[in-house]
Amino acid sequence: MQNRIEIIQGDITRQRVDAIVNAANSSLLGGGGVDGAIHRAAGPALLAECRQLAASRGGCATGDAVLTGAGNLPARAVIHTVGPVWHGGQQGEAALLASAYANSLQLAADNRFATVAFPAISTGIYGYPKAAAAAIALRTIRQFLQQHDYPQQVLLVCFDEESYRLYRQLSEQSDDVSGRERQ
Repeated sequence: MQNRIEIIQGDITRQRVDAIVNAANSSLLGGGGVDGAIHRAAGPALLAECRQLAASRGGCATGDAVLTGAGNLPARAVIHTVGPVWHGGQQGEAALLASAYANSLQLAADNRFATVAFPAISTGIYGYPKAAAAAIALRTIRQFLQQHDYPQQVLLVCFDEESYRLYRQLSEQSDDVSGRERQ
């Protein structure tokens, strides 16, 4: 698993990977934060595809993940996952967040995506504490990669310096993570 996880600081909408993960809301119709940024960068094709998915599936449940094309993004696909809203940690938030990461990784594996980029799911307007969310993300990704050949590379894309430093600090417990700044 050596160096299959990389932590970078940058803009997820600029990542040239097979798939980027969108921290979506359950409607799949765009919103604020990373979800809004991905929809703006991808253009109208992504919203049209999300509307079709929402109409046929009724949206996306918390912890689940769905796949679309990437519109104008440099990635080939977008994996939309819905993380939990933080309610103090006593309503299954940790399991739901782990599920959001695991289901996204499973979609990547099923589609044989070699490279996948994740944002820090649920840590924005959903209010999940960054340190707890980062620990769940790293643990879930490491466990998944130990059992699967795909994805071959997972990028954890931190938008801000605080998140980047936090992920780097938590990842120092293992030598399977590298870090750098990349726009």
